[in-house]
Parts: sequence; C-alpha cells; structure tokens
Amino acid sequence: MAPVIRHSTGVGFCTPGAQAETAEQPTAASGKHSSETRRITLTVNGRQHDLQVAPNAVLLDVLREQLNLFGTKKGCDHGQCGACTVHVNGRSVNSCLMLACMQEGAEIVTIEGLAESAGFELGHHPVQDAFLAHDAYQCGYCTAGQMMTAAAIINDDSIDGDEVSLREAMSGNICRCGAYKNILDAVQSARGQMRGGE
Repeated sequence: MAPVIRHSTGVGFCTPGAQAETAEQPTAASGKHSSETRRITLTVNGRQHDLQVAPNAVLLDVLREQLNLFGTKKGCDHGQCGACTVHVNGRSVNSCLMLACMQEGAEIVTIEGLAESAGFELGHHPVQDAFLAHDAYQCGYCTAGQMMTAAAIINDDSIDGDEVSLREAMSGNICRCGAYKNILDAVQSARGQMRGGE
C-alpha cells in the first residue's frame, strides 16, 4: 500500500494550453479583465467531473466550491492542520496545497466517499464507526481530516500499531479541542478490526 504522505506541497504550474478559455470578470478599476481557466476532468469518489478551473485553483477549493463536498474542511489553508486531508491515489495529502489541474488522472477520495472506496458500500467505514464509539471528536471540525489520515495509516504496512508510531503518523492532524486520546483509541480500534486484531 502507498505510504502516508503529510504536508505535500503540490508545487507546480498548470499551463492552460489548448483547452484554455477566457472568462470575463469585472474589476473595480477597469470594469472588466480576462482570466484564463482550464477544462479538466477530476475523478472524485469514483465519479468523473468535467470542470472549468483557474490554473491556480487548489484542490480543496474545487472540492468545496464546485463539487459541494463540504466534508473536507478549510482550516489553516497552509498545510499545517490536516483538516483538508483527502486521499489522492491512496495517499493521505493536504488538499489545500495541491493544484486541482495537476490531479487529472488521479483517484481522489474525500470523507464522503471513504466507505464506498474501501468496499463498505452499505454503512460506514470502520474508522467512522470507531470514532463514534470512542467519542473521538468534540467540535467535529477536524474529524473528517483525522478519519482520512487514520484510514490511510491503517492500510500502510510500514506503520506499526503501537501508540508511539500511530501518534507520529497522525501528527499532521491538529485537534484544537484536544481529543487526542480518544482519537488514538479510535485509530487503534479500527486498525485492530481491519487488520484482524494485530
């Protein structure tokens, strides 16, 4: 399984190229100016979406503003809190640091598609059930990102199931309410269930 990657930079350029279109947008100074957009196809939660995006649009904003997938949260917008965590090709990444137009051809999974993508078409992913059972949330703002990271960790054979290893692997996700003990209990519980009690 692909390793968990934290704080992916998503550095790069999206060249509009032949598919570029011009959208007129008003400005206070001149009344109008043109900005280029690019038509892209994103595969999110197993479904393809044809979208028109700006070259500098980050994946987080496209997921929320164009696809109405509000489970992925905008926290710090700097890749430091983990609230925007999604899976891209099986890896846990910060969607606020990734340009949307660089994700063509990738398999993107958000919290809305976590259960189905893992083969749990009816009901919840075991991580979701474990977070509920262990009361591993308070305000809930970080919960989706915590769950996405936890699901990736469980599938990563290079990460041991001991407390120190799991704390380190989850360290890119901040819980401002301080529910870390319950979150760790939930991750260990789901890991035990999914990996046969390891």
